[in-house]
Amino acid sequence: MATSSITHNFVIRGKRRVEAFAKALEASFNTEVPELPALGREVTDSDEAWAILREALARRKSHG
Repeated sequence: MATSSITHNFVIRGKRRVEAFAKALEASFNTEVPELPALGREVTDSDEAWAILREALARRKSHG
């Protein structure tokens, strides 16, 4: 995700707007984001990893 363009043409004028932006920015940092459960698991066995890769390749070939 490119972040350099976020502030490229970003201008805030007026004391109230600057303060509102600063408060919103601070609030976003203080907001807790819930941790999502993992969608997978760590595979440490190389034989299992190869089996998963072979299965994925077979599915890819069968779907064109």
